[in-house]
Amino acid sequence: MKVLIPPGKTKNILATIAIGDSYYMAWEKYALPGWCDYCSHHELGLIVFDEELITQSDKTWKKATWQKMLIGETLLKAQLDVQSVCYLDTDILISPLAPNIFQSCNPESIGLVSLRKNLPFPYDEVLRRMAYLRHTHYDKAYPLDSALFMSLNQLYQFHDLPVQADEACMGLIIFNTKHHSKLMRGWFDKYDRNVQSVTNGGDQTHVNFEIQNYGKISWLDYRFQAIWGFEMAWKYPFLYDYGRENSEMIKECIEASLYENHFLHFAGLWHESKMWKLGGIFSAGNKVDRLEAYKKYLETPVTGKPKGQIKPI
Repeated sequence: MKVLIPPGKTKNILATIAIGDSYYMAWEKYALPGWCDYCSHHELGLIVFDEELITQSDKTWKKATWQKMLIGETLLKAQLDVQSVCYLDTDILISPLAPNIFQSCNPESIGLVSLRKNLPFPYDEVLRRMAYLRHTHYDKAYPLDSALFMSLNQLYQFHDLPVQADEACMGLIIFNTKHHSKLMRGWFDKYDRNVQSVTNGGDQTHVNFEIQNYGKISWLDYRFQAIWGFEMAWKYPFLYDYGRENSEMIKECIEASLYENHFLHFAGLWHESKMWKLGGIFSAGNKVDRLEAYKKYLETPVTGKPKGQIKPI
């Protein structure tokens, strides 16, 4: 565990798990600078877990995606003065314009972002576009019909779990160390180390079930975990075709997405999920200046007072 920024007076932190040099170095190079700026702006701490939180000899050990359930317990044992944690996957970029996520979550509830509901586009249609564009421009072997289209009933029944009303993306979870650490450890211990899932032994569906069955949830705005795969399929389909080799064009599109979304998650295993590793997002001086000017403008009241007809020169 590395405490990169100690918990400040808010006693809230961002946390991630980056085990192995390849994961840690990619996160450190491409995501960390934006995370540090965000933490500094909102007086948050920042902790990265660069080693497993449980030994592989333990009978309840499971892959790293599950180990986010042990963060609260680990922080309490370390006697760190942390109240609430926003866990993020390493492949999430944070917009310089992003508001404080902790202001959107009740400390007694667990904060999640839906993967299916309250999206700025039709869920079924964005999946269709993604499947079609991957099949057409990436690989003809990519199926046009697959588990990508599982309904909620199919998803939970496949895992022999009671059907829940929604599905969150487990790349972001907000929890309170006092209220939820013991609870989350219990969810971790409940499942065998050889647990089977549609995500190859991952925690996605099982933890969704446990949190929704628990019931105390703050459902956050989609903009706090916008899915780049959705964004690209819906808004930038040309990146699948002639744009996929154009690094500058890809970065422009990512920046455009970060103007309107707070956190951008590059979830998945396909080509678009690696685009966050291009780096250089908002790195050009003029872009930073424009972004700061735009941020200041957003905080300025407008009157709506007519100025007369104005034409371009």
